[in-house]
Amino acid sequence: MTQVSERDEQAVLRFIERFAAAFAESGMPRMPARVFVALLASDDGTLTAAELADLLKVSPAAVSGAVRYLTQVGLVSRERETGTRRDVYRVYDDVWYEAIFRRDQQLARWEGPLKEGIEVLGGDTAAGRRIEETLAFFQFFHRELPGMLERWRAYRDERFNT
Repeated sequence: MTQVSERDEQAVLRFIERFAAAFAESGMPRMPARVFVALLASDDGTLTAAELADLLKVSPAAVSGAVRYLTQVGLVSRERETGTRRDVYRVYDDVWYEAIFRRDQQLARWEGPLKEGIEVLGGDTAAGRRIEETLAFFQFFHRELPGMLERWRAYRDERFNT
């Protein structure tokens, strides 16, 4: 496996910027996207704030704000480096599985307010039908997701021999 020291640092930085730009175009704020991709691109999935700031050529405050966003949306965790006062930021190998799983839990919490919206707006109005379709989509997604995640794990295990 290629070691970090053997990598073209400029090529890695170009990859980080390009992939982060794709995330930003999809709605993720730019700095959290850059930090997230930098963590994805690190071999062990962990970097300190100082390492992130140095790599991305940004201030520690910019890293702090980005990490706050990423922890809130469940893409990154903050951990204390053993024996120090420094925080280490981690992206897990199964980050996408966990992010989708947590999003499904959030969607389930929207069911009650959506039902209320249908009742308040009236199921026979255009607005009520849009809300009802939204609820139906989330219920469908919530019902189908466990099977999809199970199939993903089997596919991942087979493909990556885990």
